Amino acid sequence: MRQQAQDLAATLPPLLVAAQRVAHTVAPGAHGRRRAGLGDDFWQFRPYQPFDAARSIDWRRSAMGQTTFVREREQSTAQTVHLWRDSSPSMRWRSDRNLPEKRERAALLTMALGVLLIEAGERVGLLGEQLPPRTGRPALEPMAALLSATADSAGSLPVYEPLARHSTAVLIGDLFDPLTEIDALLRRWSSEGVRGHILQVTDPAEESFPFRGRVRFEGLEQELPQLLGRAERVADDYAGRFAAHRAGLAEVARRSGWTFAYHTTDRPAEAALLALYAVIGQRPD
Repeated sequence: MRQQAQDLAATLPPLLVAAQRVAHTVAPGAHGRRRAGLGDDFWQFRPYQPFDAARSIDWRRSAMGQTTFVREREQSTAQTVHLWRDSSPSMRWRSDRNLPEKRERAALLTMALGVLLIEAGERVGLLGEQLPPRTGRPALEPMAALLSATADSAGSLPVYEPLARHSTAVLIGDLFDPLTEIDALLRRWSSEGVRGHILQVTDPAEESFPFRGRVRFEGLEQELPQLLGRAERVADDYAGRFAAHRAGLAEVARRSGWTFAYHTTDRPAEAALLALYAVIGQRPD
């Protein structure tokens, strides 16, 4: 049995195995609709009505007084979630060999979120990967295979595609694109009834700019190299522009009714996953 288990585990994509390990640190569960209906979670007690079935009476609660009470459960319905992670060349970077590349962390978070959502009964698909929303564990392996692909994407933002009204989109990447382009994409989806979340994934060196002395910076997307004689002289200007861009991302998301968060690759993936999963569960009525 042990050998069979090892053989079975060996057939799973490494990304899926890692994502399941991260995802299972977060307790999954169906997202309640915060109204009475079919579901597993307790919602409220209310007085018995003539149309109620006798099996819905909560006899223990009713025995505490003179009123007969019915136990209602919270309605639990599946939602459709479209996931996207940036696989452009700029995501293939890390400042330290002990850190994951931004692309690796973005793929891990995307896959782990997919695991949680599918285990909660949601429909999950990948934007830009010709993987429409599906339910059930058989959807996980194709998702892991696509997220593990080594080819770079042509752009660092998803190409617009129409999504179902009331569905959810999650965009994960470094999001260093012009704010006007991100704003246009989010506004278009928002106007069609799609809500969503953006998560900026960065390397800690991109946050703190720790470079000193003579440094040559080379771009990953055909940018011209830059040679600085004393890199520390531009640190304050860099920090100001970085902070302004991040504040702009938060504002762009707010205007479209989306949420914004950020994560650095030196921090545990579980913290970002838990926060993202929690905010997806806060669905409007």
